[in-house]
Order: sequence, then structure tokens, then C-alpha cells
Amino acid sequence: MSLSLYYALPALGSYAMLSIFFLRWPHLLHTPRAPTFRVRLAAHRGGSGELLESTMEAMENSMAQRSDLLELDCQLTRDKVVVVSHDENLYRQSGLNRDVGSLDFEDLPLYKEELEVYFSPGHFAHGSDRRMVRLEDLFQRFPRTPMSVEIKGNNEELIREVVLQAGLGRPPGSGERPGSPITSSSSSQIADLVRRYDRNEITIWASENRSVMKKCKAANPEMPLSFTISRGFWVLLSYYLGLLPFIPIPEKFFFCFLPNIINRTYFPFSCSCLNQLSAVVSKWLIMRKSLIRHLEKRGVQVVFWCLNEESDFEAAFGVGATGVMTDYPTALRHYLDNRGLAAQTS
Repeated sequence: MSLSLYYALPALGSYAMLSIFFLRWPHLLHTPRAPTFRVRLAAHRGGSGELLESTMEAMENSMAQRSDLLELDCQLTRDKVVVVSHDENLYRQSGLNRDVGSLDFEDLPLYKEELEVYFSPGHFAHGSDRRMVRLEDLFQRFPRTPMSVEIKGNNEELIREVVLQAGLGRPPGSGERPGSPITSSSSSQIADLVRRYDRNEITIWASENRSVMKKCKAANPEMPLSFTISRGFWVLLSYYLGLLPFIPIPEKFFFCFLPNIINRTYFPFSCSCLNQLSAVVSKWLIMRKSLIRHLEKRGVQVVFWCLNEESDFEAAFGVGATGVMTDYPTALRHYLDNRGLAAQTS
């Protein structure tokens, strides 16, 4: 045995043992973080399988099913109103080929009478409420309901407006022009809105883009963060290299697709072979109880999306997920109640 191997093998063995030890008992290295709320049932686009996506009617229905989290996507209108809409272009939702940002809020069209459920191809949702809703309307209607606000696109104005409405800005009717920058003269107005909505701890920043998330964090560091795509890859790489127990994790939520739905209801690639390959590889990489257990102990809630069938609920909770994001909150509520699973707030 060479001299380098003589020293390297014991060092590697010690490193592996330490990594495994702290993977199981991370509280010895990191202060445990108690969650403000726990997510078992998250309503995707407000529960877009049962009623028209992102409408107040859909949100009301999801809350009737005791949803723990409303998942929202936000866009900014021409007159600086933050609206809840997955698409920037309105054609799929309304038939009008215009971007949200090219219209004032009052000019936004109604949704179509039926919309296909994206993660349940061939299924359509209907509803009597076809109006697009403002983010502020939801904050007022559900003042203590946790929400995940995903920023679509690298829109600094949108980020600023979300911050203003989530608790770092002016109250409605303050007389300040929407979209105006935060200044020291508006400090009393900022305090008023923080007291009114008090949502810093229950409104989650979400974005796939790392640069967008940096801007979100800078705009309001008090709001909890979710993982971006690049940060999610980094966590997986760190886990398999044995580094995960030793690195800091500022995020509190890991919203991750369930590998089981690839090539069935989720098609990340246009090529079927690539989808099949990604399903096998991602299932091997992600569906690890020890990984999810470690993240949970570190104060990170793992929520798999977007699951609309009971077999997928079983797969997610079977591997130790905190919760599930679904288009069908009624079906998931029945599943949770039948198995005695419920969100527990610390």
C-alpha cells in the first residue's frame, strides 16, 4: 500500500462516518428551526382541478378543505396591480393574446368557461367565478393563511409590489402612487401595513431562478425561502458527496416534483425517451428517506408536486414528505383524514 493510500483511506473512512452520523443527528451541528406552520395539503393554483385556477372561488373551495397552503403565481399589470396568474400571456386562460403587463387591472379579460388541468391532461375545470384576483384581495380574505408566492420572470417591480403588500409597504388608500419606491418618509405607512397584514412569516418566496430569488431575499429577508432549481441540485450533490450535514441551509421549503409523475402527467422534455430516463434517474436520486428526514430535522419542509392521484399521495408520504401539492384538495383531504394525517403547528 502506498503512503498516500495509507493516510487517505482512514481519512475517508472517518469523513464517511462523521457524515453519516451528522446526517442522522444534525441538531448537534445546527440549531433546530421550529416551523411557523406545517404543510400537509397545498392547493396548486388554488386548487385548479376542482374550479377555475387562481380564482377566489377556487381559493374558497380549497380553504373549505382545510388547505394548509395556497400556491400562487403572480404577474404585474400595466397600472402596477399584482394579480394572481400563472401565465404572463392571457391566451390560454382567456383567449385574448395579450400579456398581463400590457393591460390595466380593470381591463383584464374573464377566464374561459373551462380550463384544462395541466397536471391531469384531458380533465377540465369549470366555475362560476371567472375573474382574475388581486394578491391583496387574497391577503385580506385569508389574513392568516400561508401562501407561496412564485415570481414569474425577472420583474423587480413585481417583487417590490409583492413586498409592499406582504408587509413592507403602504396600506391601501395611503395616497401614494402604486409602484413608487419605498422611502424613509413612508416609514409610518410601512409600519401600518406590517401591523395590518402581518404576513412576513407566512408568505413564502418561490422562484425557479436563482437571480430572482436573490432579489426577493434582498427585498424582504424576513419571508421564508424555497429552493430554486440550482439550489435543489446543489442539495442533492451535497447529499451524495456527504457534505450536506455540514453546509448551512437558509431555505425552509423544498418544493420538488415527484419523479413518479414524469412521462405520465408531467413531461419536462419533448422526447419520450428522455422523459423515461429522467423518471428513472430522478427517482433514484430524490426518493431517499434519509435525505428527506435530514431536511426535515434541519427545518426544511419537503412538499412534492403536483400530485392528483392517491397512488402518488402514497408514494410521497411513504418516503417521508411533509406534504403534497395538488390540483384536487378535496381528494387529498379525504386521503389525509382517512389515514389520520394532519398538519401540526409547532
